[in-house]
Amino acid sequence: MSKNNILIKSFFEYKMLARQHIDSFNYFINHDLQNILEANKYVESDIDPSFYIKYLNIRVTSPTVEENMLSYPIYPHECRLRDFNYSGNVYVDVEYTVNKEVAVKNNILLCKIPIMLRSEKCYLSKDEVKSECELDTGGYFVVKGVEKVVMMQEQLSKNRIIIDVDSKGNLVSSVTSSTYDKKSKTTIMMKNNVLYVKHNTFVEDIPFWIVVKALGILSDVEIISFIGEEIEILNFLSQTVEESVKQKIKGEKDALLFISKRMILDTNMEDCKSVLNDVLLPNIVSVGCPNRKRAIYLGIMARRLIQAHLGIFEKDDRDFVGNKRYELAGQLLSLLFEDQFKKYNSDLKKSIDKILTKNSRAQQFDALLYMNLQSNLITVAFSRAISTGNWNLKRFKMERSGVSHVLSRLSYTSALGMVTRVCSQFEKNMKTSGPRALNTSSWGLLCPNDTPEGESCGLIKSLALMAEITTDEVEEKKLNMIENVLYDIGMINIETANCNIYSKDTYLVFHNGSILGVTKNTDFMIQTLRKMRRSGEISKFISIDKNDKNKSIYISSDGGRICRPLLIVKDKKLLIEEEDYEFLKNKYKNLEDLYCEGKLEFLDANESKSCLIALNESEITENTTHMEIEPYTILGYVAGIIPFPHHNQSPRNTYQCAMGKQAMGIISYNQNNRFDTQLNTLVYAQRPLVSTETTKIVNFDKLPAGQNAMIAVMSYSGYDIEDAIILNKASVERGFGRCSIFKTTSVSLKKYSTGFTDTLLPGDNTYKFKCLDSDGVIKPGEKVKQNQILANKHIPTENYGEYKPSREVFKGAEAIVDKVLVTRSGDDKILIKILLRETRIPEVGDKFSSRHGQKGVVGLIANPENMPFTEDGIVPDLIMNPHGFPSRMTVGKILELINGKAALFKGIQDATAFAENKTESICNILRENGYNYSGKDVLIDGITGEVMKVYVFFGPVFYQKLKHMVADKIHARARGKRTMLTRQPTEGRCREGGLRLGEMERDCLVGYGASNLLKERLLYSSDIFETFIVHICGILASENLCSLCKKGNNIKVKIPYAFKLLLQELMSMNIYPKLEFK
Repeated sequence: MSKNNILIKSFFEYKMLARQHIDSFNYFINHDLQNILEANKYVESDIDPSFYIKYLNIRVTSPTVEENMLSYPIYPHECRLRDFNYSGNVYVDVEYTVNKEVAVKNNILLCKIPIMLRSEKCYLSKDEVKSECELDTGGYFVVKGVEKVVMMQEQLSKNRIIIDVDSKGNLVSSVTSSTYDKKSKTTIMMKNNVLYVKHNTFVEDIPFWIVVKALGILSDVEIISFIGEEIEILNFLSQTVEESVKQKIKGEKDALLFISKRMILDTNMEDCKSVLNDVLLPNIVSVGCPNRKRAIYLGIMARRLIQAHLGIFEKDDRDFVGNKRYELAGQLLSLLFEDQFKKYNSDLKKSIDKILTKNSRAQQFDALLYMNLQSNLITVAFSRAISTGNWNLKRFKMERSGVSHVLSRLSYTSALGMVTRVCSQFEKNMKTSGPRALNTSSWGLLCPNDTPEGESCGLIKSLALMAEITTDEVEEKKLNMIENVLYDIGMINIETANCNIYSKDTYLVFHNGSILGVTKNTDFMIQTLRKMRRSGEISKFISIDKNDKNKSIYISSDGGRICRPLLIVKDKKLLIEEEDYEFLKNKYKNLEDLYCEGKLEFLDANESKSCLIALNESEITENTTHMEIEPYTILGYVAGIIPFPHHNQSPRNTYQCAMGKQAMGIISYNQNNRFDTQLNTLVYAQRPLVSTETTKIVNFDKLPAGQNAMIAVMSYSGYDIEDAIILNKASVERGFGRCSIFKTTSVSLKKYSTGFTDTLLPGDNTYKFKCLDSDGVIKPGEKVKQNQILANKHIPTENYGEYKPSREVFKGAEAIVDKVLVTRSGDDKILIKILLRETRIPEVGDKFSSRHGQKGVVGLIANPENMPFTEDGIVPDLIMNPHGFPSRMTVGKILELINGKAALFKGIQDATAFAENKTESICNILRENGYNYSGKDVLIDGITGEVMKVYVFFGPVFYQKLKHMVADKIHARARGKRTMLTRQPTEGRCREGGLRLGEMERDCLVGYGASNLLKERLLYSSDIFETFIVHICGILASENLCSLCKKGNNIKVKIPYAFKLLLQELMSMNIYPKLEFK
């Protein structure tokens, strides 16, 4: 193991695979809940001024469930089996008035919220639970028995000045302000060389100069100093100043009067002033003069816009990773809780006011009774949001769908991929390439390969191996400490600065987008802050970015920034020493020690711009500031499993990222105890002979998805064209590619308000009921066939005491009943889960793939005696066509085969991306063991018995069996079901539908003039219908009489029923479709 791999191993011992979600949820539990409670801690009555409720404290417990008047801990596995929510109780302590006296009550149940697996409140983080897989990543919720993961959401950064182009193609300078209780967008735009301010509280755009004067800045000279005194800027501002003079705005009152007439709501001057204070740039907080800082900030926005117009600077790149923020589960749940908690308090206040209006009350009024009655409000909102994935918050006007998804358990890799997936907010049908393109700033932060094909390409991404997402700075003291340190090292407060803030050696200082001050000791300030960060005095995730173009220093400590760890270089030397690696290896030190010793630090995309980062020690120069821990960390969890990815054409790695998630294997250690809707497992999964460092990190070697197959690269029989593969029948019989498909059928017995319940009845000895036990449920171990009954359920009818059948029928060829579970669900129904097992052996048409995007279906399963074999008598498990290599350029697969062959003698070989090229030494291993240097072997033809006159590339390659199998897709029918409306055959395999002859197929037959075939397909085999048409008026009629002309003379015709339906629908809309005969 290389020394830096020791560091990476230590990183993942210290942090979990789903650490981003887990850290975010822990922050929500420990800090956000308390902050929201503090912001909304009073509930007061309008009726009785002496009455109040004050929230004192809030806490969350580990998950429990109450049954039979007892409360006991519940674990995730039981929740999955019984369709429960894995949720903890939220308790509050309150102070309130009862009969004019103050009382304090502790441990009042506020609600239940879902607990994320492996978070602080989850039992799995405290000790190992027998029923759970120890390698489970966590980072997801269990709601109603279903595993749900809240996807990371990519958003544009808040509280930052962004120069961009609007929908009309004009340059604008905008800031989306976001504070704990306010959100708004302020935009400065240009019309006819005049600056205007646009805001959602204004009916029309307000001239910039008038807005600044309304903020209390009356001197034109002072306003100009906020924007800049350069000649080109002054020339540009002349028309903006003239616009203010035209409107006869002289002082603050004139400006406020002008704006108040252009507000959405009718306001006077005082209200207008308070609206400007509250809503215009709410992220800017002034200490001295109330609005001076806001005016300066508007000036900076205007300056940037003018400079962009003059071509001094380009517009900002919206797709730059530093301009993005990533919302995780914790932040989204925090928004949801805040919205629902406000609603809870509002409803509580209404209920209390309603009671207090009644003068005569039968019993003493106790507000806690109403709190207990409302405890279900927040619980249901959380459960519904995570179940449906819809985040609808009226307060923030947020309406998002698809926020949470069912955790994909197709394979261990697919579950791993989902917890690191990032979703963009762009529409999938947008044709723009910008957001989809791989931005250079995503190096080491986002995986360059792991993205889907098709409409979501580039919009759905995955995090890189060591990427971290920051949470907000916890304590206000720490934030104030940063500001105090800045003042101590020479920063001048922007509100009291007398100097020209845009002079040559002056830099503006921003903290989380808000302007703080100016400094002339730029380098000293940055060095001091970095020194403090490296010594642990301030948070290791704080970013210090010096921007020489804008002459600004940006300090960021907000949440949602994506960053990564790097080794620090000073004077051409790494600060980390050899003994540090030894200490890490022996666990005398951890990564936290290295951060505090200043040998390792986190950088985000903004700070990385001003750093020179070397890939390895040989690239370190005088100006180098940092070095990569390992180059392969730029890849994500899924792409890192690919052997030799740097030798493959890039799209092939992207294909493998998608197919690796569809590969069958071992999904978890507890897979035999699970009752998932569908579970695909490989019977004889193997650890790959050629592995990577990422494989060990993500535990793929412990939960593999594939088998090491001996492959021969040669043409054989013609059944291997177009990527098809030939399988050895003997290998298939020994278990190659054999898989078990588990499917769960659920039956619940409801209890009705009438007092009756659903019931199970035993069946008779007929074919349908043959497998049922005496209790009306199928027996474990039974072989069940098409249309046999799994559970003979009966439900009560409207007639008192009568029942009708509502049976659960098996649809499929054949399966074995693996297990039957009988339990009670969360809503107190009897729940029966039947697990069916189907063992599938590879057949012609099943899909296989290597780890290099080389997918193919089985073209032939050949008898072993007909297959070629080596001098040692080894028959290949699989034959692959050599034409799959040249155009695909998957050199990584060739290297995997050679390394796999060497692994048979020397053990598992390393194939990590960007590692040292060891091909020559590997080839020497083959030669030393009596094999050809290039990996080729002499093969003997199994049919003729002659030695083949060609060397064949032969050796082991790790192959994956994918979920796409013929048994799930094969479909044909002669006659069958029809739809009620059109009388045409139903659509789809699950409905036993017909095979559609579409428009293109019809056009082909028309081109060939095959009219009888067309007539047979589109009429006789579809929806032929006999009816009568009146010869005179040309409409549909009955056999004897026309409703229009009241005459007979009806002609019998054969037409499609769908056409007859169309005619009738047109007639219902007063359209007369007249048919003429020729």
